[in-house]
Amino acid sequence: MAHRKEVKTTKMKAAKTTAITPLEYGGLQGAIDHFNKELFESKLPDLFLVYQRRANSSGHYAPARYSARVGKDGKDELSLNPDDFISKTDEQVCQTLVHELVHHWQEHFGVQKPKQYSYHNKEWAAKMKAIGLQPSSTGMVGGNETGQRMSDYVIRGGPFTQSFARLAESGWKLNLESAHRPGKMKGPSDSKTPFSCPTCAAKIWGKPATDVYCGVCAGEIFIRAGVPAQLMKALEAARMRSADNEGAKVELAEAV
Repeated sequence: MAHRKEVKTTKMKAAKTTAITPLEYGGLQGAIDHFNKELFESKLPDLFLVYQRRANSSGHYAPARYSARVGKDGKDELSLNPDDFISKTDEQVCQTLVHELVHHWQEHFGVQKPKQYSYHNKEWAAKMKAIGLQPSSTGMVGGNETGQRMSDYVIRGGPFTQSFARLAESGWKLNLESAHRPGKMKGPSDSKTPFSCPTCAAKIWGKPATDVYCGVCAGEIFIRAGVPAQLMKALEAARMRSADNEGAKVELAEAV
């Protein structure tokens, strides 16, 4: 009787991966909780944190940006720009985070509500300095402390510096930043250009390579805006020298 040979098989175990979304946002939430406790006495209400790419912006705060689908509860929004993380340290990113948390604090506990033309007002500036961040319109010493657009710099040895040091000692760190994306090469402009007739001053818009002839002046070619007066005279002379109207058009078109 033949015996069947037993073949042993080994099942490959799938590599275990860690989902990056809860890891990244969970880490940032941990930083918010840390600074809320140490710089704001754990008074800040919960808000919704997002990554959002806003041109020329490191971060942004917007109150009551979300409403509950069921019930009346809502949430404020704090956004950070991952494009801005490139070349910045974790401390500098947290500096932006805390800057926006001061807006959150003022929204719920401040008495001097910011106006549109002065988003960063005196109350906001005073709170920033109290937690160790100096407001500055230039991001350097001597800049204005209030205004619509405002940067800041760290007051070394202040509460923020000490608080971040404790956060870093716990092993906290950021995981992601925006990937490098080379800019597009700008090619020849295909936008419309103004043309004008040198005789009757009629005007028309067209692409830069367009040859347009004036019906009012019986074949006069339109001149692109900005063409020097000397060239305009040369074009007119070429038109006058040619007895053949079609030949004049070709000569004038080549001259332009």
